[in-house]
Amino acid sequence: MKPLTEQDIRSSFVNCSKGEAKRLAVPRNLEERPWEDLDFLGWRDPGAPDRSYLVTEREGRLAGVALRFPSSQRGFLHRSMCSLCLTTHHGGGVSLMTARKAGTAGREGNSVGLYMCTDLSCSLYVRGRKTPDSGMRIEESLTVEEQIARTTANLAAFLDKLYV
Repeated sequence: MKPLTEQDIRSSFVNCSKGEAKRLAVPRNLEERPWEDLDFLGWRDPGAPDRSYLVTEREGRLAGVALRFPSSQRGFLHRSMCSLCLTTHHGGGVSLMTARKAGTAGREGNSVGLYMCTDLSCSLYVRGRKTPDSGMRIEESLTVEEQIARTTANLAAFLDKLYV
């Protein structure tokens, strides 16, 4: 992913108003992000424990998505799998993230959801740059490049649902 500026991020959101995008918390350390290892920029809002955001490229343009998830997790003994990168985590490491749809459907209250890594570090897990709380990822026969392609395809399919 190419490095993004705060302005790039704020102008990319497809499922919130310009005012909401102007007020949301953007990461302060953008220059320190491992851009070459990211398929999307994802972060949690430190001031709102039930909000996260992600920005990625879609059809040659940036697409930012505001996400919500439950602030409390149940069943800390279970394992869950992220639907984007297929990384497994214990307890609250995977959350159901919901996004308001773009356009009229979103204004009418329609949303879509997907189970994702709560920390939105899918790109780093796939590349082995970060280890999940469970200590390991399931070994796969796919190459890292194939796993990256699958992750980006899963993200694209989720984004497509925002526009339907």
